[in-house]
Amino acid sequence: MKAGDVLHLTRAASPQFVRPILFRLIKVRTELPTYDGWTWLDGYQLDNKGDAVARRELFVRRTAQGLTPKEILRCLKRYTACQLFRLMQTTTTTTT
Repeated sequence: MKAGDVLHLTRAASPQFVRPILFRLIKVRTELPTYDGWTWLDGYQLDNKGDAVARRELFVRRTAQGLTPKEILRCLKRYTACQLFRLMQTTTTTTT
């Protein structure tokens, strides 16, 4: 997924969607903590014409975004590595 992609989010993405919505992605919020297999999306909810009607942050399942289990695992590994790197940097600077 990349900025500008239009996603069709249904109840499979999250129980919050009673009715499916169209959503134009601004960015995936990887810096926010989440449960395994879930992610925050930042973007605009679209109406039937494709016009933006509201800016929203949504908490959705990664499998609903069309990612395969292998891609989800890669994303989780990358997220964990980034968090460990940040932790190691702060630990190094505070101990020296």
